Amino acid sequence: MKMTLRSATMASVLAVCAHQAAANCDTVRMAEPGWTDLALTTGIASTVLEGLGYTPESDVLGIPVIYESMVGNDLDVFLGYWDPAMETYYQAYRDSGDIETVHQNLEGAKFTFAVPKFVYEAGVSDFSHLVENADKFNSQMYGIEPGSNDIMLNIVAKDAFGLGGWKVIESSEQGMLAQVKKNQRKEDWIVFLAWAPHPMNTQFELEYLTGGDDFYGPNFGGATVHTQVRKGYLEECPNVGKLITQMTFDIPMESEGMGYILEEGLDPNDAGAKLLKTHPEYLDAWLDGVTTKDGGDGLDAVRAHLGL
Repeated sequence: MKMTLRSATMASVLAVCAHQAAANCDTVRMAEPGWTDLALTTGIASTVLEGLGYTPESDVLGIPVIYESMVGNDLDVFLGYWDPAMETYYQAYRDSGDIETVHQNLEGAKFTFAVPKFVYEAGVSDFSHLVENADKFNSQMYGIEPGSNDIMLNIVAKDAFGLGGWKVIESSEQGMLAQVKKNQRKEDWIVFLAWAPHPMNTQFELEYLTGGDDFYGPNFGGATVHTQVRKGYLEECPNVGKLITQMTFDIPMESEGMGYILEEGLDPNDAGAKLLKTHPEYLDAWLDGVTTKDGGDGLDAVRAHLGL
């Protein structure tokens, strides 16, 4: 009888723990730093998760805050670790094991300084050429959201390339691009943070600068983008984990979807849904072996959610 009671008690405890673990997986907490590419991929993931019966949540936060929130168990998933550009942000968390990199979701990306083509053709093709033309740039460089320009700020702090006296203008991705558009129209000189995938590469005539390898990495900050999770998340929520470790994007797809946000004004979830309706073929690989939250066929559920 004593053994039976103990077994029953253990079974009850395990049942409660299993229920709590399942409940914790019902909501998938994500964040992105306000970059359109990551807003899009997070919107795509949110759309798929909704179709599977989960409740996705997404916040816009600075990269350091995203990582601290993951360590504090306030966020689960981050789809936007750009390697090597974000190495300085991630190193401590990788070394401690508090945040896990679980999947490469994009290759062929790049991330470094750029200038309008007319500036490039005037002789500014390398980081070292900036200081020679400081007066034409008003000794200013344009970044995006505060918390996302640490490499740029580090260049100034270290007086790299003689840029120690320059000012970093922080605003937002949209604010920076509006300034680029204005300067390009007036043929005023500007140096700014640029990356691909992004519609800016077709919207503007721009050129990436060489010479920034020590800060942004080789090949114009050539990067891969990875999915990261808080420690232990894949074990706690294996079905969501299977999905996010199978979601792989590509440059043309992301650039198209980012255009829906920047040019058509769609919010990221609507842009993600439109992109998946246009390219439903991505769903087959992403949802292979993935079920709904309640154990149903994942692919059928997401297709139905999208009206396919």
